[in-house]
Amino acid sequence: MPLLPVDEALERILEGVKPLPAEMVRINEADGRILAEQIKAQRTQPPFNASAMDGFAVRAQDVASLPATLSLIGESVAGRRFDGSLGAGQAVRIFTGAPVPEGADTILIQENARTLPNGQVEAVQAVEKGRHIRRAGLDFNEGDALLDEGRLMGPPAIGLAAAAGHTRLPVTERPLVAILATGDELVLPGEPCGPDQIVASNGFAIGALAKAEGARILDLGIVRDDTAAITTAVKRAHHAGAQVLVTLGGASVGARDLVRQALLDAGLSMGFWKIAMRPGKPLMFGRLGEMRVLGLPGNPVSSLVCAHLFLRPLVARLGRRSFTPDLRSAVLSAPLKENDERRDYIRASVAAGPEGLIATPFPVQDSSMLTTLAAANALIVREPKAPAAEAGARCRVLMLG
Repeated sequence: MPLLPVDEALERILEGVKPLPAEMVRINEADGRILAEQIKAQRTQPPFNASAMDGFAVRAQDVASLPATLSLIGESVAGRRFDGSLGAGQAVRIFTGAPVPEGADTILIQENARTLPNGQVEAVQAVEKGRHIRRAGLDFNEGDALLDEGRLMGPPAIGLAAAAGHTRLPVTERPLVAILATGDELVLPGEPCGPDQIVASNGFAIGALAKAEGARILDLGIVRDDTAAITTAVKRAHHAGAQVLVTLGGASVGARDLVRQALLDAGLSMGFWKIAMRPGKPLMFGRLGEMRVLGLPGNPVSSLVCAHLFLRPLVARLGRRSFTPDLRSAVLSAPLKENDERRDYIRASVAAGPEGLIATPFPVQDSSMLTTLAAANALIVREPKAPAAEAGARCRVLMLG
């Protein structure tokens, strides 16, 4: 039976996936969250005509002809307005952000005025009507739509929502991704490592990738090669309400690869198992009720490449985040052999050249080598049965970000 193409595998993973519901969070907890609803202004900003400069609130007609001497009748500061009205030949000392007094229609900035010792001020430069006044509603008016549904909240958006009077915001619930590593050979970093064991790394890398897409992580730890223990961990993810369960390793065809059968015994509805890509052929996908299960290969590079291709868009869609693979065109700096029936993702370094991007594949592509993947900033994408390519040929690259 032919292996499932990569694009069809992604379609099956994303089929029927809808964004999670909204939840209300305090505004100081909204950074990095996705708005679930449009945000409208609950107030007008500024709520009054305000001075944009330090100076004097005056009538433009009083300073149209120079010299002009005005009587100072008070001051208006931010947070405490002048309680009165300004008449002909009068001026009010005013500071940035302060309400403009009734009767004033312009601001004579302090650089263009001279305070006299007798309680008067002299204008040394004429100023036209409306200068240096921020009109009420200049920024927004009550009821204005300010932030659209689907907006990623960052510092400016949070500041805008706060200025508009919001203390809590409706944001999309963050997906819960449970991560289950399996294997008798695995130990956690810092634990004693036996002569036949290795340090587990996949869970940390996959967790970081999922967090970057806004997910919460439930670390199920390392489960030994025991069907009952694996089943218990799967039930824990299900009971926690995880939208996604990621298993690491144990889904191949070996006698000790027990994850697939444990999931089937638990009621997994298998979507597919094995796809036409390298690295990552033994990828598995299915559903346990509403929980989507993504079985990643045990090899670190295979696991992370598959996570970039399949876990990122899944988590993004659940969290209402936009996600578009960053595919670009580049020129090969070295030749590549012809490809077989699988799509190849070749670790590479991509840099700017005089005529565009240059892609340099790493000479060793072993799927266990994290040093190579850590040094790569892109994957060269080679389609099935692609012919040999010489240096200088164009290729597609998937940027890793």
